[in-house]
Amino acid sequence: MTALQPARSGPSPEPAHDRIPFPVVDEISRHCLREEEPETVHIEVHLPRQPDPERLRAAFGEALRRHPRILVREAPGPWYRRRYEWELTGTPDADPVGFPEPGPGALERARARALAEAPPLSVSPPVRREVVRPSSTGSSCVLLLTLNHTALDGPACLRVLATAAELYSGTATSTASPVRDPVGGPGRPEQRQPARTGGPARPARVAPAADVRAAGGNGLLLADLPVPRRPAGARYTVNDQLLVATCLMIARWNRLHDAPPRPMRITMPIDDRPRGAEMPIGNGTRLVEVGFGAQEYAREPGPEAVAALLHRTAERTRALKSAPRPQLGHAAALLTAPALPVGMRAALTRGLRRAAAPWTSTTLLSNIGRIPYPLDFAEAGRAEAVWFSAPASMPRGLTVTTASTGGRLHLALRWSRALLDDAAGRRLCDFFTDCLEAMAALPAISGGDGP
Repeated sequence: MTALQPARSGPSPEPAHDRIPFPVVDEISRHCLREEEPETVHIEVHLPRQPDPERLRAAFGEALRRHPRILVREAPGPWYRRRYEWELTGTPDADPVGFPEPGPGALERARARALAEAPPLSVSPPVRREVVRPSSTGSSCVLLLTLNHTALDGPACLRVLATAAELYSGTATSTASPVRDPVGGPGRPEQRQPARTGGPARPARVAPAADVRAAGGNGLLLADLPVPRRPAGARYTVNDQLLVATCLMIARWNRLHDAPPRPMRITMPIDDRPRGAEMPIGNGTRLVEVGFGAQEYAREPGPEAVAALLHRTAERTRALKSAPRPQLGHAAALLTAPALPVGMRAALTRGLRRAAAPWTSTTLLSNIGRIPYPLDFAEAGRAEAVWFSAPASMPRGLTVTTASTGGRLHLALRWSRALLDDAAGRRLCDFFTDCLEAMAALPAISGGDGP
């Protein structure tokens, strides 16, 4: 077996079996786990050729050791403890790399597992990686990773995968990149108050499909689209275009189902972490909500109205990014304060979540942005496409996740089967595609102060 070469040096391994308290995001997620809708993040990396199995397993194992925060399991404890804790194991409890039987249907079965079966929190690492060959005779390969979202998020796992690619290829190709601006502008704008889009009215919900049957689990649709074009001088970003497309997609769907217009709120993760080897591993994004007034989309908007909506959305996202805020807001920080035993806090959190369900945001848009790593696996080639999908539990019931490689936008729509069916997913994808194409034809708009 070819010797693995050192990748870019990262943080030194932490001592095995150290314990760290669950951060706020991890604890809230742990309180609200539901078997019928597992909290999984799925990542697909498409390669033109197949990597060597043993070299890949060795590279991934070494990447885990270089990012020891991923090697965790939930430490056992009584219900009356004040904290959930992660136990740092130093080494995997089990081999997280699997090689399913190749052939037709292999990729579809792996995707179904990613949506239905979360890696257990009791086994380190809470990540499953499958090397899938869609054809027993073809040369292509898909690295499909399933993460338990209680422990870590997609960008953190992608950083670990990038380290594995460096080790596999024997080249330190990743460089410490600056903090990515999720809304597309360079640097950090001055702090300002987010623009108001109305009072505390209940937000719009995604209308259920007409013939949907109550069912558990998530559905998934992946699409490959052009990255939206931005005209020279535009004051909005690709992320703003995706937000507006998501809003208009749901608005069109709801009008089709005679749902009354309500203010829409779209949850958007903001990730301020660096992308180099020093990137903190775990759940590192903070969530903000971008608001849209009902009057902004009550009717199908024309080009001028869409251009104005993009301008207002750009103002809102810049303001939200600059405003300091805890990861899940002040209420979540209060709920996770260790004043009560964790079992009591779990019951309280679940009760409050049920009560607050009507005020939950309409949907979630997670834009990973341009993949900042080459993901070069030597003779297996570089990644040709990378898809992510985020959990789509009720009451939202729908998430939109995007990433881009090679000038292509990789879109994942994921939905709760209690809300939508596969036909609804395809219709929503068509609406999203139409909205992006319409925005690509817009002229530059004036006003604002962003790039």
